[in-house]
Amino acid sequence: MRRPLASLLALPFLAAATIPSTPDLGKAEGKCRADESGPSFMVSVAGLKDRAGNLKLEVYPSNDKDFLADDNILISEGKTFRRVEVATPSSGTPVLCIRVPAPGTYGVMLLHDRDSNRKFGWRVDGLGFAGNPKLGWSKPKATRASARAGAGPTPITIVLNYAHGLAMRPLKKPD
Repeated sequence: MRRPLASLLALPFLAAATIPSTPDLGKAEGKCRADESGPSFMVSVAGLKDRAGNLKLEVYPSNDKDFLADDNILISEGKTFRRVEVATPSSGTPVLCIRVPAPGTYGVMLLHDRDSNRKFGWRVDGLGFAGNPKLGWSKPKATRASARAGAGPTPITIVLNYAHGLAMRPLKKPD
């Protein structure tokens, strides 16, 4: 009797493990409509190193267990995950809009994927979070990398950090 019960309990984990990974997960839910009026973040990107590659903005639950967790697992568990990916514009301050399911607090991560390989390379790419926490050798706590979305578009600014020696930090501003 115990084996069938154990097998049934394992089904959600097996299902999560078999969901194919795709870079399009969360994009339909994250895409803002023209003149977005619902809960969303309007993210101004500060501190771009250059205009290469793509900008990828992602929204996660604002707790340490789920923040930056695998998108397949979050979606299979019915948790919040949103993604917007755009080519880095050739000029101006990039502003990305990403929808969220409801007003509330969410973890927000921005990747400047300079080599367009869809994954973070710490020596090449830039990285930033809502709240602009100082980055160390591990991911920031969800509460330090989160922002509160209101009932409509909520403006936030994320400052990108790039590798400098063994540290990740914002680019030094010219004097």
